[in-house]
Amino acid sequence: MVTPAQITLPPLLWEQAVRTALLEDLGNGGDLTSQAVVPPDCQVTAAFTAREDGVVCGLPAAALTFRLLEDPALGPVTFEACVREGAPVHKGCVLATVRGPAQTVLAGERTALNVLTHLSGIATATAKLVREVEGAGPGGRTPAVCATRKTLPGLKALQKYAVRLGGGGSHRYRLDDAILIKDNHLALAGGVEKALQAAGDFARTSHLTKIELEVDDLDQLSEALSFAARQQLEGARYRGADVFLLDNMDPQTLREAVALIARFAPHALAEASGGITATNVRAVAATGVDVISLGALTHSVRALDIGLDINPENGGH
Repeated sequence: MVTPAQITLPPLLWEQAVRTALLEDLGNGGDLTSQAVVPPDCQVTAAFTAREDGVVCGLPAAALTFRLLEDPALGPVTFEACVREGAPVHKGCVLATVRGPAQTVLAGERTALNVLTHLSGIATATAKLVREVEGAGPGGRTPAVCATRKTLPGLKALQKYAVRLGGGGSHRYRLDDAILIKDNHLALAGGVEKALQAAGDFARTSHLTKIELEVDDLDQLSEALSFAARQQLEGARYRGADVFLLDNMDPQTLREAVALIARFAPHALAEASGGITATNVRAVAATGVDVISLGALTHSVRALDIGLDINPENGGH
């Protein structure tokens, strides 16, 4: 099993997101309020404190925020993580401390908290769902919980990282990761068989590229399975979809779909998506699907409540 310590994000990806956030927030003049009312020689120690239980994610972003803002004229800033990235934390736990010029700490406070609370919220929500589906499948199997491409512009790498840190996985990162044939593609291609035939043409892509077909009902699934069976009988090297995305199906329909896939396309994975929440995810897992994908993990997750408590070291003077 992969541990949080083995899940990392290249520094360049952190810097791109944090630098963009700081540029947006600082504008042309920087933190005017702090520059106006806080003496430049004022030093502070501040603690990032969890105000509720959760999974912490984004400490590298918080550390980078203050490193990028460090001003030699004001003095150095030190950031120290008190817990490891990806650790479960409880209300009142100090996650990290930052010490340095008050003007620098205040200028970076909101950016650091924005990233830290958002990513910790994603990791926390993912971890909750992963616990909910553990052992819920037939025979005690546990399906994978994955995030979709419904991510915020510019934050995809960070949001997907937070999902992985919470114990989840990824459906697709980008459009070129795999071929995913959805309802609009089927309408434009002329149906299931024509779309699968075109997608199976290796001249269009690589033999390593997976093909996934979204189906809305059992009729579409049966059509796709019949196509794959004919391909095999004819000796074709392509055997149809590698993954079936079972969209917005109730648990009973999901069970029937999983049974059909297991019987006629045992090589393929069954993935459930659409309308899945924390309240019904265990019932979905019990149907036997291999993967459960949710857009809500990234596009509408609630931020974890984390505060930055600042204490002046010299009385504010």
